Amino acid sequence: MTGAGGGPLAGLTVIELAGIGPGPFAATLLAELGARVVRVERPGGAEAGLVPVAGLRRSRANVAVDLKRPEGVEVVLRLVERADVVIEGMRPGTAERVGLGPDDCLARNPRLVYGRITGWGQEGPLAQTAGHDLNYAALSGALHATGEAGKPRPAVNLVADFGGGTLYLVTGVLAALLERERSGRGQVVDAAMVDGAASLMTMVYSLHAAGLWQDRREANLLDGGAPFYDTYACADGAFVAVGALEPQFYAALLAGLGLDLPEGQYAVAAWPQHRAAIAGRFAERTRDEWVAVFEGTDACVTPVLSLAEAPQHPHLRARGVFAEVPGGVEPRVAPRFSRTPGLEPTPPRAIGADTTAVLGELGYDDAEVQRLLDVGAVVQASAEDSVDGAEE
Repeated sequence: MTGAGGGPLAGLTVIELAGIGPGPFAATLLAELGARVVRVERPGGAEAGLVPVAGLRRSRANVAVDLKRPEGVEVVLRLVERADVVIEGMRPGTAERVGLGPDDCLARNPRLVYGRITGWGQEGPLAQTAGHDLNYAALSGALHATGEAGKPRPAVNLVADFGGGTLYLVTGVLAALLERERSGRGQVVDAAMVDGAASLMTMVYSLHAAGLWQDRREANLLDGGAPFYDTYACADGAFVAVGALEPQFYAALLAGLGLDLPEGQYAVAAWPQHRAAIAGRFAERTRDEWVAVFEGTDACVTPVLSLAEAPQHPHLRARGVFAEVPGGVEPRVAPRFSRTPGLEPTPPRAIGADTTAVLGELGYDDAEVQRLLDVGAVVQASAEDSVDGAEE
């Protein structure tokens, strides 16, 4: 099984045991950084009640395998023998019960990096409890620090799912691969979203310990407490974001607004008066009029763009942040590399679109493939269904 070609991870092979959310997004990132990723999905599709998200399934091969059948489990173990990485996001103990836990896989491939992603981790009192981003962020302290003074609010599901989950899983997998170059041995990476969400709060916890962060919302420098680090409504109901933390940026903000505020920038007692003055001035013009006023300055004033507007912004267009995909636009992989750029996203493959091709790569002959198809251990999608254009 060869790498996808190009990208800094070319030559790396990843087996993804299909799940939802952070695990699939990690697989997308690895695939578009050049790894050959094979998504192993159960026949019949995503779990009931969940919409399959195209951006979390793009850019990789898809095989449909029934893990309730021993022949299906053996197919996955054959994949594992040739892989560098396995990613799974099942509830703790589930992979072991089907015969695809770390011990099973490392027995077949001692150099394997086995990446596990869950909300609460593999161990601990809550390990078997259901949860979502909001719950993991709540327990880590991150949710308490986010939102309005009177109510915590989630930052979509970025904090625990994709920040504390996906990115820590990818970091752990890549670190384990680097360590494998020295030791020659694989290992298990336990990426818990609650751990990652807590880790993302390192600076806030440090400031709090030093007495520099109040343990309440909208009372601190970076949580909307400071009038020069907040969002403001404009005359048309749209918003601008203001991040004028440094004195020279604050001076540029006041100059653009035509304000001369009493007392200094960090006179906390005067912040309510400053906020009212800044809010009143922004309410006098539309968002885009204010954007024009601050263009070319270091006032750190930017428009708050909608999902429809952001891909059209000149800066993001110039950098090629978004790619055209079936049905709309989606962000390209990040970060960027000088010699080995990431790959363009390709549409998600239908469930089982690549089953027979991958089995052939594993050395199964035609008769063996047909037997697996006949007993339902694997499923091959029809040719017309090979690309899944559904939006997630």
